[in-house]
Amino acid sequence: MSHDSIYVHGTSGREQERLRMMNEVINPPALRRIDVRPGDRVAEFASGLGQMSRAFARAAGANGLVVGVERSAAQRDAAIAMLAETAAADPGRAPIDLRLGDALAPPFAEGEWGSFDIAHTRFLLEHLPSPCDLVRVMVRAVRPGGRVILQDEDHEILRLWPEIPGFMAVWNAYIESYERAGNDPRVGRKLVALLHEAGARPSRSDWVFFGGCSGEPRFAPLVENLARVLEGAAEATAATGKVSAAQVIDAAAAARVWGRRPGAALWFALAWVEGIRSSETD
Repeated sequence: MSHDSIYVHGTSGREQERLRMMNEVINPPALRRIDVRPGDRVAEFASGLGQMSRAFARAAGANGLVVGVERSAAQRDAAIAMLAETAAADPGRAPIDLRLGDALAPPFAEGEWGSFDIAHTRFLLEHLPSPCDLVRVMVRAVRPGGRVILQDEDHEILRLWPEIPGFMAVWNAYIESYERAGNDPRVGRKLVALLHEAGARPSRSDWVFFGGCSGEPRFAPLVENLARVLEGAAEATAATGKVSAAQVIDAAAAARVWGRRPGAALWFALAWVEGIRSSETD
């Protein structure tokens, strides 16, 4: 992230565990859409705990390369440790180079610019005051004909049924906490426009469904993720003045109870878009 961004969830151990759990649910469908090919060179902006980086590396194979850029030293250190733990299980994966740095000024060597087949980011643009600045960097990172892939949220998409009394008032205050921090909780709907503005040719627009219902194995992790999202942002949400911190914590607890109902269902999705760098792009 840029040094001007504000991540309302923090980087506690509990938040790291939430991110691991979320990645396990959402990475497989996202990876199918990205379609990394053997030999691909992938640049991942905000590589976090490295779970997606490892998936890219398995798909790219021994002749590929994955370079991840992460601003948080805690997340990068955890990612490097996880890489060491999983190395034996993925003997044919591409080399993975996880670098500490700012996504807006990535630590690439001069010869690396314009050399990647894919530039990817997820859950980062929503935390940037000027998200197009990052997309321009990503376009510059890929070769002519290379792909720029953006995944991010539009928080207004969330739907729960049956509705939890008072929950949406808390969720709306959570959305406002993004705006107060100078971030964009609705950036998902703008991703295609960002590609165009950054000089890439939009080529695909899709959703990655991030929901489920009681009876599905992944429903409990989705509900737990939702509850932890609110708990991690309780202070920032309460600072909007729309709800109290106690109301945020109560909403998270109510979500866990709701998630055990046999008729409960949650609908959410990530906006997923792809653009192509033209030969004319600087």
